[in-house]
Amino acid sequence: MTIRAGLVGLGKIARDQHLPAIEKTAGIEVVAVASRNAQGEGVSNYPNLDAMLAGEPELDAVILCQPPQVRYQAARQAILAGKHVFLEKPPGATVSEVEALVALAKARNVTLYASWHSRYAAAVAQAKAWLASRTIERIDIQWREDVRHWHPGQPWIWEAGGFGVFDPGINALSILTEIVPEPVTLLSASLEVPQNKDAPIGAALKMATASGAPVEAVFDWRQTGPQTWDIAVETGNGRLLLSEGGNMLRLDGEVQVKAPDEEYPAMYRRFVQLTADKAIDADIAPLRLVADAFLCGRHCPTTAFED
Repeated sequence: MTIRAGLVGLGKIARDQHLPAIEKTAGIEVVAVASRNAQGEGVSNYPNLDAMLAGEPELDAVILCQPPQVRYQAARQAILAGKHVFLEKPPGATVSEVEALVALAKARNVTLYASWHSRYAAAVAQAKAWLASRTIERIDIQWREDVRHWHPGQPWIWEAGGFGVFDPGINALSILTEIVPEPVTLLSASLEVPQNKDAPIGAALKMATASGAPVEAVFDWRQTGPQTWDIAVETGNGRLLLSEGGNMLRLDGEVQVKAPDEEYPAMYRRFVQLTADKAIDADIAPLRLVADAFLCGRHCPTTAFED
């Protein structure tokens, strides 16, 4: 059976990633779009989720690509309507929202999928397997990119609940919490917040694995030119470097994996299987680390930023 899906929020991420990935994935198709400002081609179009659910009673699933500040109410509405739900990352603006959605999805016997696309990067699974039998001594994360390139004209991302630099930074944390075979806790954080914004443009996090290995991360949204998405892990028996957002793996300097980005097709294959099983996949470990950074981080005002 092919999943009949409705997509909510036809912005940059939906056009660049979701729609092309769904076209490549057997077992799912987009039949409707709900968007205030855009129209999908070859599908039914609605101004909002209310209208879409009313006009498409045969929908099996809803894909939510709106800003995180409004995702909870939409997800709750879709679950109550009996639909399986795919959540673009981050899965919610708060940890408590996601926990409530998990409980509701279980009660309604529908799938809830909190997608972490970076976990599906080409080299992440091999990195996880390599680290499983080694003692981690230190982890260093550098996640630096150009916000003007990746999020043009998106004021919501600078507002409270929009995550700021943690929108990309949470991708690094999703990989970290996937490949490290023990919990990671936050020790301290420093958040650089522009004077004219509510959300940070830079962040430095100090964390630790459960066994005490230090983990440091630097997130920055002001890098121009080549972008940096690196996770370096020193172990008692070799060094691992994940780069290109997890699509390249080096072990002791030797390239083991280098592959193109196929993260979103892999996620949709996962979603198709989850819906068949009416299963839930909603890990909140990356979101919890971000929440902890906001909770105990030191806020450092910095110069105004115009994007």
